[in-house]
Amino acid sequence: MSTQAMTVLVFSHRAEVREAIITAVGRRPAPDLGRVRYIEAETVAEVLSEMDSGAIDLAILDGEAQPTGGMGLSRQLKHEIDACPPVIVAVRRKDDRWLATWSQADAVLVHPLDPLASAETVAEVLRSHRLPAVRG
Repeated sequence: MSTQAMTVLVFSHRAEVREAIITAVGRRPAPDLGRVRYIEAETVAEVLSEMDSGAIDLAILDGEAQPTGGMGLSRQLKHEIDACPPVIVAVRRKDDRWLATWSQADAVLVHPLDPLASAETVAEVLRSHRLPAVRG
């Protein structure tokens, strides 16, 4: 059982979307994971700065963010950051899941966000991307 807190970056230009994601996932997405600490980002510049810091364990990006959507941003992050943390993209329509594949996202959440499905998706991604060595 891990008790170490994990840092999750949540990106959207809309505060209500960030709040919906944080509320759906919760502070502890699964009993075997530590608590989650959220960092909210409203702009791409904030996302890039936080991701470059090396302190992010997971990023959840709004696929509908303006002017740059989370899918394009996910693809950029995966191409530009060595050992990029996992990325989840939140989309508005189930039909947009294929775009998340193009974006190289590790998983997809679909609005309206179901709290059980959202927490389980985040937990699965965090479990599958745990680093064997302690990051410093």
